[in-house]
Amino acid sequence: MQRLRLPMALVFLQVFTPKSSAFVGTGGGGVWFNGRGGSTTETRSSYPQDPNGNREYTALQAWRSAMTEDPYGILESWLGPDVCFYRGVFCSYAPEVPIFASFRVVSGIDLNHANLEGSLVKELALLDHLSFLHLNSNRFSGTVPDSFRELHYLSELDLSNNRFSGPFPTSTLLIPNLIYLDLRFNSFSGEVPDELFVKDLDAIFLNNNQFGGQIPMTLWASPASVITLANNQFSGSIPFNFGYMSSRIREVLFLNNKLTGCIPEGVGYLTDVEVLDLSFNSLAGHLPSSLSCLSEVEVLNIAHNQLSGELPELVCDLRSLANLTVAYNFFSGFSLDCARLFFRNVWFDFSGNCIPGSDMQRPPPECMGIPGGGLSCLRIPSARPLACAGSMGQRDGMNRVPYTFPSLP
Repeated sequence: MQRLRLPMALVFLQVFTPKSSAFVGTGGGGVWFNGRGGSTTETRSSYPQDPNGNREYTALQAWRSAMTEDPYGILESWLGPDVCFYRGVFCSYAPEVPIFASFRVVSGIDLNHANLEGSLVKELALLDHLSFLHLNSNRFSGTVPDSFRELHYLSELDLSNNRFSGPFPTSTLLIPNLIYLDLRFNSFSGEVPDELFVKDLDAIFLNNNQFGGQIPMTLWASPASVITLANNQFSGSIPFNFGYMSSRIREVLFLNNKLTGCIPEGVGYLTDVEVLDLSFNSLAGHLPSSLSCLSEVEVLNIAHNQLSGELPELVCDLRSLANLTVAYNFFSGFSLDCARLFFRNVWFDFSGNCIPGSDMQRPPPECMGIPGGGLSCLRIPSARPLACAGSMGQRDGMNRVPYTFPSLP
């Protein structure tokens, strides 16, 4: 199955701002804007209908009954047995039926930005061929029905920017073909199940909820290219094995949680990562030298933590770097290569540290007792070294010695 690929800038936008824009969508055989139907040449008898269409009609009418507000009049079209003409409902030919005998089934629902109020109903599981359900920027509340596990064709589930609450909806983890899960900007709470990171998901968006507890140790096993846990209440350490198996990941956003301990050395294995944001936590100790292997990283943000020591030279040498933010830690210095970042047009913010002779630093008394300064970060001994995959090399006429990873037994 083809994997999703999200632009870096889009991921940032989706983390920091709820989705809200003019309501635009397609469905019901025509184009519609702000809840007003567009013209169409199709008639209600243009296509053969699903002999089991009563199930789809039952599902959508049950859901319609659970809607309490419809400010754009979207549901005014949800009348009659031909559900393929309901606004926001997409139909296609049934995949398991030969084309000469095929009939249309509900394959997707897109009600993004409809500002609907209501709840999800268990009858939605009757939509046997549903492949995507996009509901961001509405006012749905309650929980996700257990019956969602029966949506065998569903690959994309977007519930972001609503009012859902309760524990993590574990029924989503039982949807066999799901690859995109977006729960951002809701009020889900509690711990995240271990199974989340074992499931074959390409995108995991959990930011801006009330999830807490420790990040599961299974994080290292996730095949996702995007993982955002930002703006929650996760605590404890980042799993020490994170990075050793997740080489495909491109965006990692753990900012604004309650994480403590060290940055694990395994993050250097994330050689494809483009955005790594660990800011606004309580991480301490020295930076691992393996960060120098993040050859594709464009944004590295570790600001507002309790990190100390000198900023490693090789971190400042990262070839793709566009933004390096280390502000409001307790770093005591950095090399000349870091000072040259300004000449490379790299944004470099080191304010609020303990660097002698530099402006906008902490008052000296604050630098006397560094929080977590005595923390000893576990560095796994190097038994079978694994060199950086070309992250360093010839630069500015100088040879760089690649970092050597400690390999797991």
